[in-house]
Amino acid sequence: MRDPAALDAQDALGYLRERFLLPDSTVYLDGNSLGVLPAAVPARLEQLLREEWGCDLISSWNRHDWIGMPIRVGEKIAALVGAGPGQVLCCDSISLNLFKLLTTALQLRPGRSVILSQRDNFPTDLYLAEGISDLLGDARCTLRSVPLEQLAGAMNSEVAVLMLTQVNFRDGSLHDVQALTRAAHAQGILVLWDLAHSAGVLPIQLDAWEVDMAVGCGYKFLNGGPGAPAFVYLAERHQNQVSQPLSGWLGHAQPFAFEPDYRPAPGIRRYLAGTPGILGMAALDTALDCFEGVSMAALRAKSLALSTYFIEGIGEDLAAGELRLLTPREGARRGSHVALAHPHAWGVSQALIEAGVIVDFREPDVVRFGFAPLYNSFADVACAIQRLRHILASEQYRDARFRQRPQVT
Repeated sequence: MRDPAALDAQDALGYLRERFLLPDSTVYLDGNSLGVLPAAVPARLEQLLREEWGCDLISSWNRHDWIGMPIRVGEKIAALVGAGPGQVLCCDSISLNLFKLLTTALQLRPGRSVILSQRDNFPTDLYLAEGISDLLGDARCTLRSVPLEQLAGAMNSEVAVLMLTQVNFRDGSLHDVQALTRAAHAQGILVLWDLAHSAGVLPIQLDAWEVDMAVGCGYKFLNGGPGAPAFVYLAERHQNQVSQPLSGWLGHAQPFAFEPDYRPAPGIRRYLAGTPGILGMAALDTALDCFEGVSMAALRAKSLALSTYFIEGIGEDLAAGELRLLTPREGARRGSHVALAHPHAWGVSQALIEAGVIVDFREPDVVRFGFAPLYNSFADVACAIQRLRHILASEQYRDARFRQRPQVT
C-alpha cells in the first residue's frame, strides 16, 4: 500500500477537514448515512436559539427571514446539483417530496399510469409508489419494478415516469443519469432521480442533463444533521402546469391572506406545504457553507481516490476469504461508498465499530464504507483496512456480543 501520510500531504482538499468536528480516536466512514457535524453549526444554532427565537421571537420570521429559508437553502443546494434559479426547494422529507413529484408526473402524463422503477431501488421510493397506487387505484397508478437489465425494454407508452436512484444504496453502483433520462424521454416518459447518495459527492448537472424531477436528503453527504430537511427539484418547464396534492398553506399564492380556497403559488414555491422546521433548516444552511470554494469535480476525484485506495488495500482479503466486493471496481460506475458482502456481515460491522471504525450494515450481508471527501483522509482508509484485516483474521466477528441487534442497524 502507498503511504497514507504522503497521500494526505499531497491532498489539495485536506484543509476542508478542519471545517468539521470529528471525534478523537474515531474513523468515521458512514457519511453515506449521516454526515459529520460541521464546526460552524453549534454556534449558528446557539445564536438562533438565544437571539432569534430567544429574543426576537415571532418577529424572526421577518427580521431574520425565516420564511425565506426554504427558497434560500434550496438555491444553495441548486448550485451543487447543476440547477438554475427557481427550481430547487428545501423542505419536508424525501418521502413527502416523492409523493408530490410522482403525483405531479402522473398529472403531466394523462393517459399513462405506470411508475417504472428498478427492483432493488431504495425501498422508501418503492413504498411511496405502492402507496400512491393503493390511493388512486390501479387504473390511475401502477408500480412496475423490474431488474436493471430489463429497464430499457420496460419503457413504453404506458409509463408516465421513470423513478431511479443515481447511486444504489446497497452496492454503491452508479447510473448514467444523462443516458437513462434521454432514453426515457425518447418514449415520452418523465424521469425522477433520487440523489440521496450522490448530492454532495458527485458532479450533477440536472439542467444540462434535462432531468425533469429530483429529490435528495440533507443529512448524508450534505451534513445537515439527523432528520435534516430534504430538497425537491422540478425543472422550470414543468412548473405551473399542475398543482401538487399536498396543498398546504405555505404553498398558497398568499399564505397570510388566509383565504378559504386554495390558490397555488407560482413556480417551485407551490411545492411547499407546512411550516418549515427552522432549527433543522438553519443547521443545513450552515452546513452547506462547507462546500464554499470547492468544485464538485475535485470532490469527485478525491472520493474516487479514497475508494480506490480502499479497494486496492483489501485486495488480498478479497482473494483469500469469504469477503466479496459488491461495488464496481471501475470508478466511473461507482458512487462514494463501497459495499462488501460477508456471511457474518453484522458481526464484522459491529467489531469494526467497537474498534473505532464507524461503518454501517445493510441486510442481508452487506457492510458499507462511506467515503466523504470533505473530511475523510487516506489515513482514515488505511486505519479501516488494518482493523478490518485484524477482525477477519481473528474471526472476532463471531463473538457472542456481536449477535444482538438494536432497533437501528
